[in-house]
This record gives sequence, C-alpha cells and structure tokens, in this order.
Amino acid sequence: MNTNDVVNNLFTKEFTANPYPVYENLRKNNPVLKLRFPDGSIGWLVSSYEDAVAVLKEPRFIKDITKIYGEEHTSVFTRNMLFSDPPDHKRLRGLMQKSFTPQFIAGMRDHVQSIADDLLDAVSPQDSMNLIDDYAFLLPIIVISEMLGVPLEDRDKFRTWSNSIIGASNQNPNNDETVVQHMNEFVQYLGDWFAKVREKPGNDLISQLLISEDQGDRLSEQELYGVVTLMIIAGHETTVNLIGNGVLSLLEQPEQRKLLQEQPELIHGAIEEMLRYNGPVEFSTSRWASENFEFKGRQINRGEMVIVSLNSANRDPNQFDDPEIFNIEREKSQHLAFGKGIHLCLGAPLARLEGEIAINTLLRRFPDFQLRDDVQELEWRPGMLVRGVRELPLSLRKQNG
Repeated sequence: MNTNDVVNNLFTKEFTANPYPVYENLRKNNPVLKLRFPDGSIGWLVSSYEDAVAVLKEPRFIKDITKIYGEEHTSVFTRNMLFSDPPDHKRLRGLMQKSFTPQFIAGMRDHVQSIADDLLDAVSPQDSMNLIDDYAFLLPIIVISEMLGVPLEDRDKFRTWSNSIIGASNQNPNNDETVVQHMNEFVQYLGDWFAKVREKPGNDLISQLLISEDQGDRLSEQELYGVVTLMIIAGHETTVNLIGNGVLSLLEQPEQRKLLQEQPELIHGAIEEMLRYNGPVEFSTSRWASENFEFKGRQINRGEMVIVSLNSANRDPNQFDDPEIFNIEREKSQHLAFGKGIHLCLGAPLARLEGEIAINTLLRRFPDFQLRDDVQELEWRPGMLVRGVRELPLSLRKQNG
C-alpha cells in the first residue's frame, strides 16, 4: 500500500472499523505525515509512539488556537484546560484537580459498585441487553451527573449533544445546522442551570466552581461553560468506550476472558491492556505550531495543526512486545490512551475505577454472555475523536442448542 493509498484509506468507514493495518503502514513509512483532514484543513498526523510522546510533551505545539488565528476560531466548548496553555492551563486544571484527588476517587468505589449492580439488576430478567445503552453509557453518566449536581433525568439530552459534537470532530461543526443547534441547546441548558445553582448552591461540583476562588482567580463565564461541558462530555465518553471496547476484546479473545473470570484480581492490568489495545480515544485533540521549527525531520510551520493517533502509538512494536496481541497479563505499559504531559487526562483514575467495576461485575453477574451479532456487523461511531461501537448487543445467558 503506497502513501496515496494509505491517505485515501484514512477516515473511511472501513478505516473506522479497523484502522490498525493503516496505522502499521504509517508507522513504517510515514510516521509524521502531512495530509488534508476531512474538514479540509491541512495538518500533520503522527503515528509512532516515540513521535507521539514528543508531540504531547512539546511546548511549541500549543492548544489555544486563538493565539494563532484569533478569537473567532473558538467557542465556549474550548474554554477549558484541554484547549489552553500555561499559565491558564495550570489555573483551570488546579480548580478541577480538587475534585479528582486519589482519596476522593477511592471513596467512590462502593457507590460506583452500587450503580453497576442496580443497572444489571434492571436487565437481569431479560435474556439480552445492549451493553452500550443499558450499561456502558448509564454508569458514567450517572456518576458525572451526581458529581456536577445536574438532573439525572436529563442524561439523554447530554448524550445527544455529546454525540453530535464529537461526531462532528472530523468536520467544521459550524457548517452543520444540527450540530450548531445542539451546541446552542447545550449552552442554553447550562445557562439556565447555572442560574438555579446561583440561587441555591449545594455541595456539588458546579456549586463549588460558582463560588470558589483560587488565589483570587474565579472562572470567567466562558470558562465555566467550557469546564462543565468538558466534564459532561469527557466525563462519560471515555468510560462508555472503555467498557464497550474492553468487553468486545474479551469476546474476541475467549481465553483472556476465561482468565479474567477465574482471576478477577487481574482486572487492573486488564483495564490497562484494554486501553492500550483498542483505546476509547482514537486521536488527540488538535495542537498548533506556535513557531516555525523542524520536528522529526519535517519542517513544521507556525499555525500548522498536529494530531496524534493514540491508538496507533499504542500498537507500536518499538514500544510494546507483540502489540497486536491482547494480553491482560502484560507487564505494566506506558500507553498513551489518556495522553501524556501536562494535558494527561484529569479523569483517568475515575475512568479506570468505573471500567474495573463495570467489567468485573458484568463477568460475575452474567458469566455466559455472548455477542448476539457477527462482530463484522457492528457499527463504529463516526468522528475522529472517540473510538467505540454504537451498539453492542449481548445474549446474557447460554443459548440452548
């Protein structure tokens, strides 16, 4: 497969279903590739582990697009730590860090377990379930909704808005009327909710953000919207696809599934391998070169976009032994599923906890579950950001005959 064939295969439906052969070619032949992205922009795609780490830790690749192209190229959805650079990044992350301490996450274990049990209780009278809708989505959205203090009954709205925004990650969202409508609805909803919280604050995270100060710094109104939308979207999307992709990997590797069922204490390593093998985040969010400089033998010019394929880096044989093999007993690996450097995912410990509990509880409660459809018939979600199936239909019990 030559370079043109590789580029033509990027971002197609076939690529989304199985991107790994394309990634293998890129790592060997064009680990830092200049190309036109689906939204029409020209930029660089980085696919090897070493180069990916270099991008994620390079301060000359910045996250705040307004420093390059001005305020008209941003929105309330990018006014948060994920799309900011120091010193704003440190301030915004510091305000959020207080709610994600190791002690706080550890203290949530029993509650997350209770949620998982309740969700599986609800489907236990049935012979089948859609893992995504009935379990993988509900568990993290319940957790993040409770943390933020937003009404749980609005979870389907959050899902619609989140899916719409993420699905537009490979195009200009401002060119899609439906996406624009969903973005406006999301902002309007939060504006109304913030007004209610200001009148009657509670102990939830939004209340804390509205009234807290950090060395004299408050969140601006735009930053408040940006932080909360990030929490809602990232707070469930990563875990949804970690659970979905993880369970799919176990279905495709029955000997690994049997091992985990017999030794549930292996779940910590299993989660790390699920994150490495078929991670929930396909590509990093965009970075832009803040100046002209040479990177890995390529001339990068100021304002050019750079994106890292996290899932390609996590299959790099120069970093991982037998990377195409799913092995839950793999020695601890420095995968990039949650990024690297100052933008390392703040919610990673919570996602790990939710994934561990969700998958081990499913294996314990329904030890004989099987995929109801052929794996080739599964539909993968569009967009460049997340990697996950739309549905994962399971039979919960052994089928007679």
